[in-house]
Amino acid sequence: MQMKIGVMGSASGDISAKYLDIAYRLGRSIAQNGCITITGACPGLPLDAARGAKDAGGMVVGISPALSEWEHVHRYNSPVEHHDLLIYTGSGLMGREVVNIRTSDIVVIIGGRSGTLGEFSIAYDEGKLIGVVLGTGGITSEIKYILRVIKKKTGSKVFHDEDPEKLVRSLLSYYTKKHFMRPSVHTHFVVNNNHDQQHPAPEAGESV
Repeated sequence: MQMKIGVMGSASGDISAKYLDIAYRLGRSIAQNGCITITGACPGLPLDAARGAKDAGGMVVGISPALSEWEHVHRYNSPVEHHDLLIYTGSGLMGREVVNIRTSDIVVIIGGRSGTLGEFSIAYDEGKLIGVVLGTGGITSEIKYILRVIKKKTGSKVFHDEDPEKLVRSLLSYYTKKHFMRPSVHTHFVVNNNHDQQHPAPEAGESV
């Protein structure tokens, strides 16, 4: 099954051409590495990542806050282009953030303000592998400080790099070698056939 990499970042505001180009390169790299791009189906940096992925022949899935295409376009002023599939959650902007993160195997943060910070927090709390594209403004310049303040072990691992192509390669290398073994953040029970007993699986961050 193809890996899914979520791109979470600034959807509005004054976004420079330089940042849009970096987002494009990020999406292109995701596709070139054989992965599916997940976005919040929004304009801004995620849309340019979607454009880059499509131009490289990749698949793009958008997680919409809306109930329908009409609401997606007219209420949320969001695009349909450069996406192969839009999933209409009807959950609103904040509600769809959880779906964004849980749909993604890896989450990449680029630029971003309060909404992106919320997505980063969900991803971190749920032990996701996270990439941060440095030098793209917004919360990306503050995440190292945020992590020092949080001081919470969740099983999450955060990579930082200014080069989006290098960042994608590093994330995929780490995921395929180690992070895929990270247990679910939810509690599971394993049946011991010899003793017919149930034992809890390791918590996130513990060795498997």
